[in-house]
Amino acid sequence: MENRLDVRNLNHSFIKNNDEEIRIFQNLKFSVGKAEIVAIVGRSGAGKSTLFNLISGLLKPSAGKIELALRDDGSEGRIAYMLQKDLLLPWRTILENAVLGIELQRTVTQADRTRAMAMLARYGLESVANTYPHALSGGMKQRVALCRTLLADPTIVLLDEPFSALDYETRLMLENDVLHLTQTEGTSVILVTHDIDEAIAMSDRIVVLGGRPANIILEEHIVLNVPGDEGKRDAITARGAAEFPFYHQRIWRALRDNDVAHTTNSTGNPLP
Repeated sequence: MENRLDVRNLNHSFIKNNDEEIRIFQNLKFSVGKAEIVAIVGRSGAGKSTLFNLISGLLKPSAGKIELALRDDGSEGRIAYMLQKDLLLPWRTILENAVLGIELQRTVTQADRTRAMAMLARYGLESVANTYPHALSGGMKQRVALCRTLLADPTIVLLDEPFSALDYETRLMLENDVLHLTQTEGTSVILVTHDIDEAIAMSDRIVVLGGRPANIILEEHIVLNVPGDEGKRDAITARGAAEFPFYHQRIWRALRDNDVAHTTNSTGNPLP
C-alpha cells in the first residue's frame, strides 16, 4: 500500500521550568496508507494530542522525521486538522465558515463558493448556508467543521475526538461521512479517540500507545465481514460484525495491561 504519511524514529521531549526533561515519544514509528483510516488510542496523557501537533507542524519534533507524501500529480500533500470543538466563527455565515480553510491559503473564488455550496448540500446544510452558527445544532456545526476541513483539499485529515460531544445518532452519521470520504475520495484519516467502539467501527488499523515515553504497544489490523455493497462497512454494520467483540477485547486488554504496568513500582507491586 502506498503510504501517505511516514513517522520515522520520532522523539519528542518537553523541558519543565526546573529543567527536568519529560520524554513524550522515543523512536516512534508508524505509517498511514492511501485511503486508510488509522485510529490512535491510549490512556490519558499518552501523547495523542502532542502527536497530532507534531504531524500537523504545530510542534517541531526533538528528533526523527515526519514525511508527507506528494499527491499523485506530484504536487505537495496537505494536512487538515479537525478538533473536538467546531471553532466556527460566530460573525461569519455558514458558507463563510466553510471556505475559511481556503481563505487562509489564498483568495476565495466563486468556483470555491460553488464547491462549498455543493458540499454543504451533500451534508444537508444548503438551507442554512446564509445563517450564522448560533442557529445550528451541535451536530450541524460539526458537519460544517467537517466541510471546512475537506474543502481545504487535504490528503490526510487529522480528527481529534471530533464526535465525542455529540448524541449517538449524530455520531454514527458523521462516522459514516468519514468512511464515505475515504471510500470515494481516497483521503487518508488519522483518528484520535477514547471510544474503542468508534475506533473499531471506523478504522482499517488501530495503534495503541502506551508507556512513558510512549510507544506502540499494539497495532491491530481491523477486518470486519459485513453484509451489503461489496462488504463496505458503515458505522452500524461494523458494530454488528461477528469479529467486533474480538477486536474490542484485544484493544481493551492492551489498554488495561498498560494501565497496570503504569501503576506498578520497580518491585512489581501495584502502587497505592
